Amino acid sequence: MENTTIAAISTAYGEAGIGIVRMSGPDSLDILKKVFFSKNGKSPAFEARHMYYGTVRKADGEVIDEALAVYMNAPYTYTGEDVAEIQCHGGNISVKNILSLLLESGAVLADRGEFTKRAFLSGKIDLSQAEAVIDLIKARTGRSYETAVDQLEGSVSRRVKEIRERLLDLLVSITVNMDYPDEDIEILTYERFGEALSLIDDELSKLNASSSEGRILREGLKVAIVGKPNVGKSSLMNIFLKENRSIVTDIPGTTRDTIEESASVRGIPISFIDTAGIHESEDVVESMGIERSKEAFNKADLLILVLDGSSELTDEDRELLEMSEGRPCITLLNKADKGLVLKEEGIEVSMLTEQGIDKIEDAIEGFVDSGRVRRESDVMITNIRHADLVRKALSEIGEAMEMVKAREAMDFIEVNVKAAFDYLGEIIGETASDEVIDEVFSRFCLGK
Repeated sequence: MENTTIAAISTAYGEAGIGIVRMSGPDSLDILKKVFFSKNGKSPAFEARHMYYGTVRKADGEVIDEALAVYMNAPYTYTGEDVAEIQCHGGNISVKNILSLLLESGAVLADRGEFTKRAFLSGKIDLSQAEAVIDLIKARTGRSYETAVDQLEGSVSRRVKEIRERLLDLLVSITVNMDYPDEDIEILTYERFGEALSLIDDELSKLNASSSEGRILREGLKVAIVGKPNVGKSSLMNIFLKENRSIVTDIPGTTRDTIEESASVRGIPISFIDTAGIHESEDVVESMGIERSKEAFNKADLLILVLDGSSELTDEDRELLEMSEGRPCITLLNKADKGLVLKEEGIEVSMLTEQGIDKIEDAIEGFVDSGRVRRESDVMITNIRHADLVRKALSEIGEAMEMVKAREAMDFIEVNVKAAFDYLGEIIGETASDEVIDEVFSRFCLGK
C-alpha cells in the first residue's frame, strides 16, 4: 500500500442534493481537521463513524460551503485505510472547490478506480469482486444489477477458489508420486486422476456456458426486427419502448434506415433495431437503408421476423424465411385481429391490440436462459476477461485429460494442471500481473 492520501469527487457532476468528496490514506484525518470546522470555528474532536455538521473553510477563514463530515478509521473501511468524506451541497462549483482545498492541504488526486484498487491491495476484496463494482455502477437493468451484487458478494470468487483447491490437491498428489515413488503412500492412479479432472472439467464447462447469458446481461441483447415493408415492425418497436420512437403509417417503406433503441424486457437489457423493410427498391436512399438492414440482420444475436398473418406469403417473405434459417429467430404472425390466413408457424400477435406481446417476451427470455431454470446457487460469468480465462483453463484441463487417457508421464500432465490453476488465479487476482491489475482499474470512474 502507498503512503499517500488520495482525494476525489465521488458523486456525478451536475446539480444534486448532495455532493461527496472522499479521501483515503494515512493523512485523511489530519487534512480533514485543516479544512473542516464546527460553527464555533473550531475543529471537531472527530470520533470515528460520527457525522459532524459545520463548514469547509480556506486557510484565511473564507467559507466554501456548509457541509457534513465523517472520519472512518482503518482497517474497518472500504479501502482498508483511514477514510474521510465531506458531504456538501450538490453542484459542480462546491465539490471542485473542496477538492482543490484538499489537494492544497496535502492530498493527491486519485487515479481512476484507485479507491477500489486500494481495497484490493489491502485484501478487502479480490480482483473479480473489484470488477463487479464497476458492473454494479454500469448495470442497465435490475437483472444485471442483481448479478453484479452476487459477484460483489463473492459468488464467482468462491466457485473459482473451490476449483483451484481441487487443482491444488491434484498438483500435490502429482508431486508426491513423482518425488516419493517408493514411499508407503496411496498411489494416485490414472483412473482416479481422470475422474478428478472430469469433475473439474464439468464445473468449468458450466461456467463457460454461463458466459453467453452473462455477456447479454452485461452488454445487452441485439435484436433485429425484420420483415417486408408495412408488416408492423415499427409498431412492435414502439410497443417495447412504450413511446412512438418509430414513425408508423400505412405507407410501405416509411422506415428508410435502421433505428436502434434500448429497452428492458423482464430485466434483460435489449438493443432493438427497427430495420427498413427488406425488399427490392430502385430508390437510392431506400436502398441504402435496406443494405443497413441486411447488416443489422447479420450482426443480431436474435431476429424477430414479422409476417403479415392476414395475407399469404410473398416472395419477399419466403426470402426472409430462408435467410433466417439456422439463425436464432422468433417468427410473428401479425394482424391476428383481422383473422389469420397464413399457416406458417409462429406467435400470433396484433400490434393494434398488443395481443401476444407477453408471448414474445416469453420467447426472448427463453432464448436468453436457454430453457434453464435459474437456481440461487447458479454462478454466472459476465466479465469478458473472466470468460476468456475460464476457456483457457478448460482447454488445459482437456489436454490433461487426453494425456491421462494416453498414460503420459505425470510431469507432462502437471504442466497443464498448473496452467489451469494459474489461469483461474488471474480471475481473482492471485496470479494476475501488475499490467493486468492496472488495466482493470483504469476502466473505473474517478472517485471509486
